[in-house]
Amino acid sequence: MAHLLMVESWVGSMSRLLPRAIREEGHEFTFLTRDLHHYLRSAPEGTAHPLLAARHVLTADTNDDETLLPFVQRAHDSLCFDGVITSCDYYLPAAARIAGRLGLPGPAPEAVENACRKDATRRILAEAGVPGPRFAVCGDWAETAAAARDLGYPLVLKPVDLCAGMFVRRVDDEPALAHAYRALAGFPVNARGQRRSPVVLLEELLEGPEVSVETVAHGGTTHVVGVTDKSVGGAPAFVETGHMFPAALPPADTEAAERTALDALKALGLDSGVAHTEIKLTPAGPRLVEVNPRPAGNRITELIRHVTGIDLAAAGVAVALGRAPDLRRADTGLTSAAIAFLVPDGDGVLEAVDGADEVLDAAGVLELRLPEPGTAVRAAASNNEYLGHIMAGDTGGLGARDRVESLLAGLRPRVVAR
Repeated sequence: MAHLLMVESWVGSMSRLLPRAIREEGHEFTFLTRDLHHYLRSAPEGTAHPLLAARHVLTADTNDDETLLPFVQRAHDSLCFDGVITSCDYYLPAAARIAGRLGLPGPAPEAVENACRKDATRRILAEAGVPGPRFAVCGDWAETAAAARDLGYPLVLKPVDLCAGMFVRRVDDEPALAHAYRALAGFPVNARGQRRSPVVLLEELLEGPEVSVETVAHGGTTHVVGVTDKSVGGAPAFVETGHMFPAALPPADTEAAERTALDALKALGLDSGVAHTEIKLTPAGPRLVEVNPRPAGNRITELIRHVTGIDLAAAGVAVALGRAPDLRRADTGLTSAAIAFLVPDGDGVLEAVDGADEVLDAAGVLELRLPEPGTAVRAAASNNEYLGHIMAGDTGGLGARDRVESLLAGLRPRVVAR
């Protein structure tokens, strides 16, 4: 039995999938957080959060390396950790630095930090010749406006250190750019109390379908598990509305996406761990969007498990322990699986979701998650405001996306103004 240190976590699906993987592999974990109440609040009423099933729960300031690293060293001296892991993007660099301090397996901290900073990723990949959009890194409004004029509209404005599509906006002219810039500037501290960089990233708008390449690196080899597709809505925001695994692509496009992802991971030096690399398949060829040095969110890992039997959360646990991940495929009976999200377009309070019973009883449904009546609803501006989702599979081909979108059309949320 191995003992992992888990440094913070998302409170969504991965906060359940990662503890499940640790438990099913016969291991245990200690959970380290700066704010236990953040997780207590996220647990459904009357239930305990799976993160609190940890062998130990420790409290320390996970945002302050100067005190965190000595604290973890003392804890390690007593509890003997075998690996360090997290599912939360904001703590991936801290987890890598802790693993380095304790001499435990993991990628180089600098590689993780560069992958988590979109401006550093752009610079490193451009120097390595990995194809991406034209871009500019801007320190203030004057630089941003000037860079936009040089690059030419339409553009995408991005924060360099947020995730889930937060404050990522398409801008078609300078007034739209100013609005997006001001909105981002009004969010100086992220949801975990970390002060953000004021730097912004401008990129040319890439046209074409977007996919992600899911990989696992261990022992000097990066294994491609597969390619997932993505649908996006919510303009001028970029809200992910659904995914299917495997993506319905011509073999040449699949190969090109995989090759681009592998080149990006090599350039960044991410030679250990699970990664989720997003790529646009433009008319001019694949273009790198971003690299995430952790398992995919939005339940993509579950789509993959349903189709292949591969558990990417468990693979992440194995690699964090310095062990070879189990990437053997199994015959699950499904040839594709897809998820579609119920994306709210207005604010209010949920009264009910009509059609839920009929959808739940439909053939091919793998999962239906909907909020309780009385839930506050906010128009989606990122991947953080979903109203629920439905997952379905196909046993005879790549029909899961069509199936899940048809089922989603049968869900009719009733939202009343507050």
